Amino acid sequence: MASIKPGLLGRKIGMTQLFDDKGDAVGVTVIQVGPNHVVSVKTSDGPDGYDAVQLGFGTQKDFRLSAAQRGHLAKASVPTVRTLGEFRLAKADLARFTPGAILGATDLFKVGDLVDVTGTSKGRGFAGVMKRYSFRGFIRSHGTHEYFRHGGSIGTRLTPGHVMKGKKMPGHKGNATSTVQNLQVVRIDAENNLVFIKGGAPGANGGNVRVRLAIKS
Repeated sequence: MASIKPGLLGRKIGMTQLFDDKGDAVGVTVIQVGPNHVVSVKTSDGPDGYDAVQLGFGTQKDFRLSAAQRGHLAKASVPTVRTLGEFRLAKADLARFTPGAILGATDLFKVGDLVDVTGTSKGRGFAGVMKRYSFRGFIRSHGTHEYFRHGGSIGTRLTPGHVMKGKKMPGHKGNATSTVQNLQVVRIDAENNLVFIKGGAPGANGGNVRVRLAIKS
């Protein structure tokens, strides 16, 4: 099995711009990726049966967690975090993680790294095929009536006699897990655990994201 790169949980702050060495403005997404608490390390030799590290991010009040959840965090001396997430890793990469340790932006990332950012895309509600899939639409001639933004025929005639699964049709747009790959880290604010990533990242401001070293870099 190929190695899966480590990463950190974070929160999307928003977008701004930085200026490079040539004086050109570069649009960047600001993501807070720390502090991350190492909650547990899972191994294929143990009861879990796979290699992964579980991280916690954010804070919340104790009463919002169940007794089992508080006990799970207390086992690693981790405060009541708001978000838990796992990163599947190769067994050789597990040695760098210790339960109870605190990770920041500079512990995994450096300027110039390529990263993959995963988040939940913004929900756009019910949308037609032109907005949802960029369909061209129908011809706008004098003979066309009430059909400008339709999706066209969806049938398959006698064989197989039904609408094929996965057919692009109107429906809910967005609000789905989305990953943007190979984004470059252009600046790191170690004091505030902020990572400035060139380009856009999925999700709304304030949404939870996962930032990991690029798999296809």
